[in-house]
Amino acid sequence: MKKALKKYFASGLLVVVPIALTVYILMILIKFTDRLFPISFLPFYIPGFGVIITLCIILLVGIITTNYLGKKLVALGEFIIARIPLVKEIYNSIKQISEAMFAMEDTSFRRVVLIEYPRRGIYTMVFVTGITKGEIQAKTKQKLLNVFVPTTPNPTSGFYLMVPETDVIELGMSTEEGFRLIISGGMASR
Repeated sequence: MKKALKKYFASGLLVVVPIALTVYILMILIKFTDRLFPISFLPFYIPGFGVIITLCIILLVGIITTNYLGKKLVALGEFIIARIPLVKEIYNSIKQISEAMFAMEDTSFRRVVLIEYPRRGIYTMVFVTGITKGEIQAKTKQKLLNVFVPTTPNPTSGFYLMVPETDVIELGMSTEEGFRLIISGGMASR
């Protein structure tokens, strides 16, 4: 009985915690943007209006930065940021993660594969983030893939490996299915 209760409680946590954190973060975002853009001209409160405004601002910035002048402004801003010691490292890290996660034309986080890790005979599901380039690739004999090894139940933490392409086993699952499997600790397998 005690063992079954423990199992059910752990399973419940794996489902409830991600949902609760998502709702909590969304509530913080909504409250923050509502305070940032108060609607003082209306006699009533509209929950989530700040989110709509924020999404419109993000879309507007995207439209501006995709043209020639916008790209020059972004390059100028990045040039200035590159001159500020601590800010440069923080900005570059966030930018690289954002580019990997949101790149439309890239294949970042688009493939879910298996590798034998941490030793032969034990398999780990990983996300391919790109192809190794530069000095590292030049010094190896095989084509290497950059992979992100997520941790369970929080796939946003993990680590980076470079794996020979020949050692990768392709999977047919989508990135979303892969994340679901990791978050559930293997309980949400298809």
